[in-house]
Amino acid sequence: MSNQDEQDDESFAEARLIEAIENQLAAGEPPAAQATMNKLTLVGYAREDILELMAQVLAHSINQMLEQDAAFDTPAYEQALRNLPTLPDGTDAS
Repeated sequence: MSNQDEQDDESFAEARLIEAIENQLAAGEPPAAQATMNKLTLVGYAREDILELMAQVLAHSINQMLEQDAAFDTPAYEQALRNLPTLPDGTDAS
């Protein structure tokens, strides 16, 4: 796989994750999605940056699900959203 193919795959995956976050916000599910958007907006984050952070959390949660061969852990996902701007790996995005 070429470097360009890898970049295309990453761009596609990121776009789908952000689309999933947008869908969660539109549906109001999970409630933590809108709460996180509101919180981060109030502390000065741009919408695009918030969507990217939330997409990182979703990607992490999906990765955990696949690694553990388990169902999606919605409570853990919601808690990780609420913990933003601290990312699931413990680093601070600010």
